[in-house]
Amino acid sequence: MLKFRWETEFRETETGKIPKDWEVKELGKVIKINKKPRNTEKKPIAFISMENIPENSLYPKFEVKNPNEVKSGIEVFPGSLLLAKITPSFEHGKSCIVPKESNYKWVATTEVFSILPKDDMVDLLYLFYFFKIPAIREGLQYTMTGTSGRQRVPKDALEQLEIPYPPLEEQTRIATVLSWFDDLIENKKKQNEILEKTAMAIFKSWFVDFEPFQDEKFVYSEELGMEIPEGWEVDFTTKFIDYNPPLKLEKGRICPFVEMKDVNTDSLVCEFSFKEFFGSGVRYRGGDTLMARITPSLEHGKTAYVWFISENEKGFGTTEFFVLHPRKPWLREFVYLLAKNDEFREVAINSMSGTSGRQRADVNALKNYLIPIPPEPILQRFHSLVEPLFQKIINNQKQILTLRKIRDTLLPQLVFGRLRVEEI
Repeated sequence: MLKFRWETEFRETETGKIPKDWEVKELGKVIKINKKPRNTEKKPIAFISMENIPENSLYPKFEVKNPNEVKSGIEVFPGSLLLAKITPSFEHGKSCIVPKESNYKWVATTEVFSILPKDDMVDLLYLFYFFKIPAIREGLQYTMTGTSGRQRVPKDALEQLEIPYPPLEEQTRIATVLSWFDDLIENKKKQNEILEKTAMAIFKSWFVDFEPFQDEKFVYSEELGMEIPEGWEVDFTTKFIDYNPPLKLEKGRICPFVEMKDVNTDSLVCEFSFKEFFGSGVRYRGGDTLMARITPSLEHGKTAYVWFISENEKGFGTTEFFVLHPRKPWLREFVYLLAKNDEFREVAINSMSGTSGRQRADVNALKNYLIPIPPEPILQRFHSLVEPLFQKIINNQKQILTLRKIRDTLLPQLVFGRLRVEEI
C-alpha cells in the first residue's frame, strides 16, 4: 500500500516551512565528505569522469581502465553520492550514486564531492534528490570561489548547508517514491538501447555484410574494391543526403535548440531546450540527423536524430554539428544509421584539422564518400522494417519526459514535507 497525506502544520525555519515534527540539521553533522577507502586490493578501476555523471539519472556510466591509464582522480566508496562541485556541472545538477559493485576499485574525477552518511544518520538517496532541487543549488552558487568558468563550491559551504531533516524512515520512504520514477526511466532507456542496437545490426547486415542478398549474383566494384550485389549502384552520399542545407529561420523566433551536451553517444534521442534564434547555428528539420564534427565528440560517436519536431518544423543547434538531411522521407532511418556506422565516422575523423583539442571534420570528406546504393525498393523495405523501432524509441522518450515532469513536480513537495509519505 502507498499512502500519502497533505501536511497542514508547519513551522518556519531558515530553510523555509517544514513540518512541525521535522528537524533542521547542518549537512556536515550527518555526512562525511571525501573520505577515502583503505583499499589495497588489486582490482580493475571503474573510472567516472564528469562527462559520465548524468543530469537526469541515478547511476553514472563508467570506463574500466588499468591503473596506469588513470592520471588523476579520487577513490570513492561503492554506494556513495557524487556531487559535482565545479561550474557549469554543478549548476546543471550533475550527481549520481556510485553502483554497489565490489569487483571494481571506483575512481571519480577530482571535481566532485564524494559523500557518505555518518553512522547511518541520513539516507543518501534522500540527499541525492534534495540536491536535484534547483533552488538549493542556486543558493550554493553564491558561495562559489575561483576564476571565471572554473568556480567551485567550497567544502565548508556544503558542510554548513542546513537541510530539512525528517526521521530516517521517512527519508527512505521519500527517496523510494522518487526513485520509482527514475527506475522506470532507466528501464525505458535500456529498452531504447536494445532497440537502437537492433536497428544498427539490421543496417550492418543489409548494407555492410549483404547477408539478405547472399543468394543473388555479386559483381566486383573497382571504386569500392569489393564485391557488391548485382544491380546496386556505387555513388557519393550526396545522391540521397543534403549536407548542411540552407534553411531560413527568422531572428527572434523561439525554436528547439540542441547543444553538444544534449546528445548521447548511445541513443538516437537527444535532449533539447527552447531558445531565441539570433542568427548563429546550424538549422534542421524534423527527421534530420545531427552529427558531431568536433573532437572528441565525433570520436565518441555523438549523433542525434531530430525526433522532437515534424518535417515541416525547424530548429537550430550549435555550429559544431553537421546536419544530414535525407532527400526522401523513407531515407531518414538509413541516414541516421549510416552516420553511426564506424566506417562513415572514420572518414570524418580522418579529415579533421585545426589546433589540438579543437579539431573539426571537413564536410567534403563525407560528401565525397562512396557507398553501395541498393535499388529503391530495397531501401523502402528497410525503412518499413526499422521505422517501427525508431517510433518505439521516440514513444519511450516521450514517456520519459512525462515521468520526469511528474517526478520533478513531486520532488519539492516531498522533500519539504508538504506531501507526506506515510506508508509504503
